[in-house]
Amino acid sequence: MTTPPSKGFHQARTLRRDMTNAETLLWRHLRGRRLEGAKFRRQVPIGPFIADFACLNDRLIVELDGRPHENPDQAARDRRRDAWFIENGWRVLRLSNERVIGGAALDDIFRALRSPSSDPASPGHLLP
Repeated sequence: MTTPPSKGFHQARTLRRDMTNAETLLWRHLRGRRLEGAKFRRQVPIGPFIADFACLNDRLIVELDGRPHENPDQAARDRRRDAWFIENGWRVLRLSNERVIGGAALDDIFRALRSPSSDPASPGHLLP
């Protein structure tokens, strides 16, 4: 007997269908192993959360932050999410939508793939 899909599965499917402009733009560059041969998945259920983009082999999550993430309540939720991911062996790279649209995000992701850690003060910081 098969297990019915989880709520996260359905939510992820909806998020994949309704991506933001920044997510769509970044996905064009990440899909099909286009960046360093790394296989990324989009809107991936991981534990109780859905990651915007994840490279499972490198345990790297890329989260895009637009205006809603500037809200203090959302920022607190983001910190809890990031803490959960880190506690479970993931690295988290948060990038602003502006950085993606401006074209700098690919360099940040490339550096994160090449390095197990990054300077938290960098524009797209990689959390330890």
